Amino acid sequence: MPGTTPPASASRPVLGVALAVVGGAAVAAQSRINGSLADHVGSGYLAAVVSFGSGLLVLALALLVWRRGRTGMRRVGAALRAGTLRPWQVLGGAAGGFFVATQGLTVGALGVATFIVAFVTGQSVGSVVVDRLGLGPGGVRLVTFPRAVGPVLTVVAVAIAVSGGLGSSSALGLAVLPLLAGVGSAWQQAVNGHVRAAADDVLAATLVNFVVGTVVLGVALGVSVLVSGVPQGAFPTQPVLYVGGLIGIAFIAVSAAIVHRIGVLLLSLGMIAGQIVAALVLDVVTPGATPPGVATYVGAALTLVGVAVPLLAERRRTP
Repeated sequence: MPGTTPPASASRPVLGVALAVVGGAAVAAQSRINGSLADHVGSGYLAAVVSFGSGLLVLALALLVWRRGRTGMRRVGAALRAGTLRPWQVLGGAAGGFFVATQGLTVGALGVATFIVAFVTGQSVGSVVVDRLGLGPGGVRLVTFPRAVGPVLTVVAVAIAVSGGLGSSSALGLAVLPLLAGVGSAWQQAVNGHVRAAADDVLAATLVNFVVGTVVLGVALGVSVLVSGVPQGAFPTQPVLYVGGLIGIAFIAVSAAIVHRIGVLLLSLGMIAGQIVAALVLDVVTPGATPPGVATYVGAALTLVGVAVPLLAERRRTP
């Protein structure tokens, strides 16, 4: 009967946000893994290089057997030469590298839940700015009332969730790093979408991101060694601590594939929901972790409301 089945286009934002939620949950798991790896090796920068470098190795091997990916890399080079893809638009991996480095540098002190709520503050606010400036492949997306309510609720939720988790000024200072990483993540999602469009292939776009991130992290590790000396830790034997790069591949690939369909704001809000829920679960089930307090649960619930408001508005707007 007419009107009983919604058009396919109406389900696209919901499907895209659902994928973003899964990607966000993966980010929370990656934060725990890379934070633990950094504790073992004695350096957040070394852990980040291992994470990004392993992802780059996997992608390079995949490129050997994926002809479309090789074609995509040639398209990226051609787009750069033609000026249709600007040099700064291929630097999203630098923001990704900074994010992975902050995982190793701060998760041990802050915990996953506090790290994530600080990260999503920057991510939610940054996504509104990025969408309004039209930095993503979908062009300018105006800041309507529902699209503004989501980030505002998220910021309030973060303030509530963090209120009982940052007991010292040094912890507050550490929380600035994931906050800045969140702003960078919103920009990264936008520019990676341009690389994806130029390459017409998710693998090629993801590889570009990992090449840039690995180079930046390698330089940061070199500077760290010159300043502080060689890390004194040891590489762990648990295989699970080396899958951060694989999780990063999935996260970047999902972002690059769907950002042009749902925009940076909805992508970020979906990932925020996944990050918050997964971070709470991880802090509950991980041995030795401090269980989240009531304020963290209230903040998480409010975050989910903040994600739902612009999503429902987008569904009503979609013909």
